[in-house]
Amino acid sequence: MIIPIFIMNKGCPNRCVFCNLQKTAGDHPGQITEGQLRQTVASYIGSAKKKPDDIQLAFYGGNFTGLDGEEEIALLGYAKSLISEGLIHSIRVSTRPDYIDREQCDLLWSFGVTTVEIGAQSMVDEVLELSGRGHTSADTVRAVEMLRGWGFITGIHLMAGLPGDSRERFACTIDRSIGLKPAMVRLHPTIVFENTALAEAYGEGRYQPMSLAEAIDACKYALKKFSEAGIPVIRVGLQTTKEMEAAGSIVAGPFHPAFHALVEESIFYDMAFDLLSAQDVASKDVVLFVSPRYESYLRGQKNNNLKRLKERFRLNAITVKPDEALKWGTRIVNIR
Repeated sequence: MIIPIFIMNKGCPNRCVFCNLQKTAGDHPGQITEGQLRQTVASYIGSAKKKPDDIQLAFYGGNFTGLDGEEEIALLGYAKSLISEGLIHSIRVSTRPDYIDREQCDLLWSFGVTTVEIGAQSMVDEVLELSGRGHTSADTVRAVEMLRGWGFITGIHLMAGLPGDSRERFACTIDRSIGLKPAMVRLHPTIVFENTALAEAYGEGRYQPMSLAEAIDACKYALKKFSEAGIPVIRVGLQTTKEMEAAGSIVAGPFHPAFHALVEESIFYDMAFDLLSAQDVASKDVVLFVSPRYESYLRGQKNNNLKRLKERFRLNAITVKPDEALKWGTRIVNIR
């Protein structure tokens, strides 16, 4: 169980052109007290059907290592007390690559932080500059290597379709990110939210967001590359909040509440397409086998993948059966 605590842009030296945390994270207090933190932890644990074996408190939504020193130590102290009491087991923080140094690594480690997620977003310097990030790709390389060397479980956040990005540049970002060997990746397309510099650029015609199809294609490429490299992608797409659903919150861009599912469905359609293309299946009954976890992705929403495959290959019938023999989470489609 990961219990999120949002620090709401605190510690950020500047505002990135795409950032509207009030929409993406929701409504959270600007100041976090120990009482509020304990109440949040109790609520999460209390709502669980059974207490998880591993509970991690996560500070998201800002630049944690950029916080005022006293506030950073206070928050870490609250969390460490919960570890001492056995209520949680570890701490996770999200921060910028240019705010990681040996002093911060020592501080985080001493308070029980085990996982650090770095907001890289891109590994192309011009894209970072146009996005108002205020750091370089070299900062990300240095930070990830330092954190991994220190022993932290290190993840990176990446975005597709940022200002100045392209298919080639995004592919470069994926390749360079794989080279860093992160423990995990979060990935989502760029969405234009109201009250951002990106919304202004879009309104003036200086920025064109990806279409939904382009975003699915880009994230599908990235997910496949990371999977081949053995690097788990723990989130694809933004988690929907009620603030995001409010009228006018999203100005433009490839937002879909089930974006991850659309990407996975596209991957499984491609696999089934390649499999059927290699055989003479016209007018036959076809049975596809897949790991139980991925059955819905192979089918597609409203069985759309199966309908498309049946029509494309002129099948008599097509069905899907879960195959327990396939390792849980394995992206493989078999035909028998």
